Amino acid sequence: MSHRILCIEDEPEMIELIHLILSRAGYEVVGAESGPEALERLQEEQVDLILLDLMMPEMDGWEVYQRLKANEHTRDIPVIIVTAKAQRIDRVLGLYIVGVDDYITKPFSPKQLLASVQEVLSKASNGAAPADL
Repeated sequence: MSHRILCIEDEPEMIELIHLILSRAGYEVVGAESGPEALERLQEEQVDLILLDLMMPEMDGWEVYQRLKANEHTRDIPVIIVTAKAQRIDRVLGLYIVGVDDYITKPFSPKQLLASVQEVLSKASNGAAPADL
């Protein structure tokens, strides 16, 4: 079974790039170009992992993350932040204070993205109950 990944990113080219990298490794990637669109999709679709950009118009990534964690249907989905915000304080905030599963800064290498996705999904499948229970 291939893992389904939701990429929340306001730049369609970045969604395409991530789709290209991850689909070659056997992952199914769907995109949402805004926080509200992503939250709406998650009401109808099941995903195994979320890749979340922080800097988006309308609703930024931190607000999307808070809403995901406040909703019982989405709170257990692992989240990897993929952002151009490369300041050390942002990374510390994400990983250690907020508790995201990983934090990747743009530009990233395909190998870096793939390694992060594989690691987070493997941790999630070892430590969490199956999604369909």
